[in-house]
Amino acid sequence: MSQKLLLLESATEVCSVALSKGSEIIADRCLEKGNSHTEHLFPFIERVLLEGNCSISELSGVVLSIGPGSYTGLRIGASTAKGICYALNIPLIGISTLQSIVFGALDQQNEGQNILFCPMIDARRMEVFTALFNKNGEPITQVESKIIDKDFFCRELENNIIYFCGNGMIKCKSFIQHPNAYFIESTLVAQNMLHPALSKFESKQFEDVAYFEPFYFKEYIAKKSIMKGLQVIR
Repeated sequence: MSQKLLLLESATEVCSVALSKGSEIIADRCLEKGNSHTEHLFPFIERVLLEGNCSISELSGVVLSIGPGSYTGLRIGASTAKGICYALNIPLIGISTLQSIVFGALDQQNEGQNILFCPMIDARRMEVFTALFNKNGEPITQVESKIIDKDFFCRELENNIIYFCGNGMIKCKSFIQHPNAYFIESTLVAQNMLHPALSKFESKQFEDVAYFEPFYFKEYIAKKSIMKGLQVIR
């Protein structure tokens, strides 16, 4: 019997949930609205299970976009996924958010040998979380935090066509002026994770539900502000 996977994407401003049966997405919900995960994640889960004619007890595993990304969004997604997995005693499969972005853009590439993908997650101001992936969606560099400037990946662009994608891509366009640079606008959605998730499911590459933590990349820092003589922690 084909496995049924619940896929959760909450690492950025997008709240997205999908249900798969085997290699097919049978139901999905998505909302591109910042800070909506608390309000919409559970209703979306209920909706895709209903549309997919699947009870929660039939799930074979939960797939989670693990970061880097929004601290709050990642925490909400992780606590939801871990709760379901623990209650049902099913595996948790973690997929890099950057890799998920790449899999959502792979079908837009042209034929060629020297093709790379550069997914970018907005990290505020002119900073992005990024890494390089090959044309098969496999990472070839470590995740790093980079400041966008005129030299952004200039060395790699000399010998490769690079497809820039993700929600950090838009603010790069004016800085990256190179004929080998292409820009792909695609929404980060849960179904992007299905292909790598199936591979991990078959090879039993599961997260430890008890000890799993999202990949925040940077520690969360609470900001302090002064309001009418009182110190307020935000």
